[in-house]
Amino acid sequence: MEEHQVVPDVIDSPPPAILKVRYGEAVVNSGNQLTPTQVVALPTLLSWPREEGALYTLCMTDPDAPNRQDPKSREFLHWLVVNLPSCDPATGHTLSGFVGSAPADGSGLHRYVYLVYRQPARIQCDHNFNKVEQRRNFSIRNFAAKHNLQLVAGNFYQAEYDSTCDLIHRQLGLRR
Repeated sequence: MEEHQVVPDVIDSPPPAILKVRYGEAVVNSGNQLTPTQVVALPTLLSWPREEGALYTLCMTDPDAPNRQDPKSREFLHWLVVNLPSCDPATGHTLSGFVGSAPADGSGLHRYVYLVYRQPARIQCDHNFNKVEQRRNFSIRNFAAKHNLQLVAGNFYQAEYDSTCDLIHRQLGLRR
């Protein structure tokens, strides 16, 4: 994560464990390159070291919006689930629904960072982050500080534009 500047762009130090993420046969592996087509749907596997009875927050974020050279929308939130008692996102409370990777045409490689935090208590949040305006300029660092979250695991991949991005942009209302 340091080699690709996830530390310090997104987090202050590397996570203590690897978050296992799979999209079918595509495996997220410390900055490997995947296509938006491979990661358009929810991951088929998420796994991290857990403590019995603990609750977790799962986040997927893109610190390279609109591009890595000029990340004026850093970060773009792709997924946020809180109060997870397990590695199954369906068991938690979704604050921001999953959106696949969708870098703009010509914007180069984007880093898509998965992070899991241990929560000290249940997060009470009646606010969600589903609108594009709420997803832009999100900061997992600030969210974690606000809720006293402890980083447990992380991983990331990189992706650049393919035609699947056009579909996601339309779904988000960024294009017609």
